[in-house]
Amino acid sequence: MVVVGIESTAHTASVGIVDERANVLGLASDMYRPTAGGIHPREAANHHVELLPNLVKTALESAHVRPTEVEGVAFAQGPGLGPCLRAGATVARMLALTWDRPLVPVNHCVAHVEIARVLSGLDDPMLLYASGGNTQVIAYARGRYRVLGETLDIGIGNFLDKLWIELGGTFPGGPALEKEAQAGTELHPLPYSVHGMDVAFSGILTATLALRAKGVSRPDLAYSVEATAYAMLTEITERALAHRRRDTVVLGGGVACNERLRGMVRTMVEGRGGTMYAPPRSLCVDNGAMIAWTGHLALRAGQTSAVEQSAVQPRQRTDLVLTPWRGG
Repeated sequence: MVVVGIESTAHTASVGIVDERANVLGLASDMYRPTAGGIHPREAANHHVELLPNLVKTALESAHVRPTEVEGVAFAQGPGLGPCLRAGATVARMLALTWDRPLVPVNHCVAHVEIARVLSGLDDPMLLYASGGNTQVIAYARGRYRVLGETLDIGIGNFLDKLWIELGGTFPGGPALEKEAQAGTELHPLPYSVHGMDVAFSGILTATLALRAKGVSRPDLAYSVEATAYAMLTEITERALAHRRRDTVVLGGGVACNERLRGMVRTMVEGRGGTMYAPPRSLCVDNGAMIAWTGHLALRAGQTSAVEQSAVQPRQRTDLVLTPWRGG
C-alpha cells in the first residue's frame, strides 16, 4: 500500500510517499522564507499553491511510483494556519478526485507521534512535541492521544523566531539562535515559567530583550535562553514520565532538531533507565512523509473523508482526534 501525504500547516510545503512498512519512497519539501519579519499566512499559502504541484511530481518521480499505484491521498487537516492548510487540502482533494482514491484527513500533531513511533520501534512512547506553533507533552490513552502538558501562551518555536527577529536576525530563528548559543559562555537568569505540567515563554522573551538593552551579548543571551527554555521542557517531560510510569520518550517538531534539547532530554530519560529517540531531521521537522504514514494507518482503519466533509480545522486539538489503529 502506497500513500501520498501533503503537509502544509505553516511555512513548509511538503509531499511524502510512504509504503505499508513505513519506507519513505519519496519526499519533496520547500520552505517559505519571508524577506522580513515572521510568517505571513497568505504569503505562505501562495507559496504552497505555487510549489505543491511540482513537489507532487518530484516526489512521485523520486519514488518511482505511478498514480495508479497510489492507494490513498492524505493531508494535514489541522492544527495550523488556515490559508496554508487550505492550500494543501485543495491539492489533496484534486489528487483524490483525479486518481479516484480515498481522501484521508490527518492531525499534524498525531503525525509527529506516529512517524517517531514507527521509526523508533517503541510501542508506546511519550512524545515531547516542540515546534513553531505547538509545544506539548503527549501520551496515548483510551483511544486517542492525550495532552499532559503544553504551552500557556506561544509555541517554543514561535518564541525563538520572535526573539531572534527582535535581536536583529531573520526567520527562522531556531537554527540561527542555536548556532549563536554555541559561542555563549555566561548564563544569565531568566524567568523559569513552569506551571505544573504547563510552560510559558512570553516572560522569557520580555526578560531577554531587557538584558539585551543592558548590553548583554547576543551569544550569552542565546545560551541563556536555550538553557532555560529547554530545561523547562525537560522538567515537564520528566514529570509526565513519572505520572504515567513510562520510560520511553520520542521527540518531534522543528525545535526538537536542537542538539542541546536532545541532549538534555536524553540525559534525563537515560538517568531514569529509559530510552529516548529523535527522528532524523528531515522527518522531525514538518514533512509529507509523516502525513503519508499516519494516512496509511488511518486508511487501514477505515478512517477516510468525503471531499465535501474534508474542511480544514486550524484549531484541531490533538486530544480530540480518534486513533482507531491504536485500539481502545
